Amino acid sequence: MPDPTNPGQLVPPVARPASRLRRLVERDMAQLDPGARRGWWLREALDHEPGPPCPPPAGDATTDVVVVGGGFTGLWTAWWLLERDPMLGITIVERDTVGGGASGRNGGFVTGWWDALPALVGSFGREGGLAAAMAADGAPARIGEWARDHDVDPWFVPGGMLVVSSSPAQDDAGEGFLELAASLGVADRFRVLSAAEVQAACASPAFRGGMLVPSDASIHPARLARGLRRVLLERGVTIHEGTAVRRIKADAAGVRAELDGGRVIRAGRAVLGINAWAAGWPGAGFGQRLITWSSYIVLTEPIPDRLAEIGWTGGEAITDLRFTNHYFRTTRDGRIAFGGGGGRAGYGGRMDAGWMERDRGSVANAARGFRRIFPMFDDVALVDAWGGPIDIAPNHLPSFGSVPGTDDRVLFGHGYSGTGVGPSWLGGRILAALATGAHDDPDARLPVVGHLARRFPPEPFRFLGARVIREAIVAAEERDDVGGYVPPPLRWLIRVPRAMGYDLGPE
Repeated sequence: MPDPTNPGQLVPPVARPASRLRRLVERDMAQLDPGARRGWWLREALDHEPGPPCPPPAGDATTDVVVVGGGFTGLWTAWWLLERDPMLGITIVERDTVGGGASGRNGGFVTGWWDALPALVGSFGREGGLAAAMAADGAPARIGEWARDHDVDPWFVPGGMLVVSSSPAQDDAGEGFLELAASLGVADRFRVLSAAEVQAACASPAFRGGMLVPSDASIHPARLARGLRRVLLERGVTIHEGTAVRRIKADAAGVRAELDGGRVIRAGRAVLGINAWAAGWPGAGFGQRLITWSSYIVLTEPIPDRLAEIGWTGGEAITDLRFTNHYFRTTRDGRIAFGGGGGRAGYGGRMDAGWMERDRGSVANAARGFRRIFPMFDDVALVDAWGGPIDIAPNHLPSFGSVPGTDDRVLFGHGYSGTGVGPSWLGGRILAALATGAHDDPDARLPVVGHLARRFPPEPFRFLGARVIREAIVAAEERDDVGGYVPPPLRWLIRVPRAMGYDLGPE
């Protein structure tokens, strides 16, 4: 890709002394304590709009649909159910607080499925993959419209998503992607950018060429979740926070959601929108097709003037082309939220011991990525870090359907693999159609409905394999970042998952 100051030449790798990078990250980590408090997004949202309390039920209850999980999947499902039938009784049960899981901790990238086009086509064929991508095409804009129409201020910025090469090893990573889009007649969903155009949007010395997905956006995810909470309460939805569901049983009369403390909610149908917690849900077999994975973000102090100096004023959400990708965006008060760099897998879907929130090694990976990509901000402090679990599917795509043996009475949607802010809007529509028996609805007939990705290996092989491959990928990509040598055996190892049929790891 051309150098903006020297057309026709390649931008050289960004070389920084490893000792200096190490000292910077050590300084950052001395000030950061991930897991000590809620992430910055949710703290800010709760300060802005705490909303009325939603305590656990005082006794047994009855409703038409019980939704387990107060994240985006559950919230959008409730919204779309009411759009179908405003008279439905809907109860949302959340073990923590609405937005307390991945929906309030993520990077706030609002995407459709254009970034997942190869995975969609690989799983569902050209026709089915394109149909799924088209169904999610308008999700970012529609979420922004919904927020405006309902007086919710989630800092929605329709600046698009900028996908950049941040090392020579990434320069060709997007070519097959763009060729596929052109062959499907959707090349106009992307705009190829020269290195000069990328630098004009955000002048990092690590950036080379890239492409823009203009339909994407950024958002304050916790404000969106809390805004949905307010609107649903106003429409008569019952929400119980701090309420854990132990199990759901289906019978001829409907379903019984059994809560901690012995209380029961009876309903005609149940919807499970529980994200990574699905991997440990009893009796449904979800854990065979999910890996729980941690993901972390670091946050800078406010630096609006410094952002203006590098031209990053358009609100673009940015990601690079690593597999353990770095993703980053600005906030309304001029901070950089910077995530990625590789988390780690959980064993058997377990969420205990708080390890998902307190993995300092993964936070250090995110800090290292920030320091490499933005060396001009060596003096800028990282003031917060947070993380949590996401649900990784074998094909990196969500699935929706009915829990076997429940006769469509217990429905589920999960497997967004860390990119669910926009697609959960469509996921809620799918689940609302299924929950109301509208199986001929176009959303209910999308190929992500009823599709089961291949199983992961059983434990302990799943955990051990994920850990070994993760360490290998991080090591290889960190060497690629600085133009270092990657031994052929390491190159071979990181391609093993794809050789086994999983849409995981570098191509």
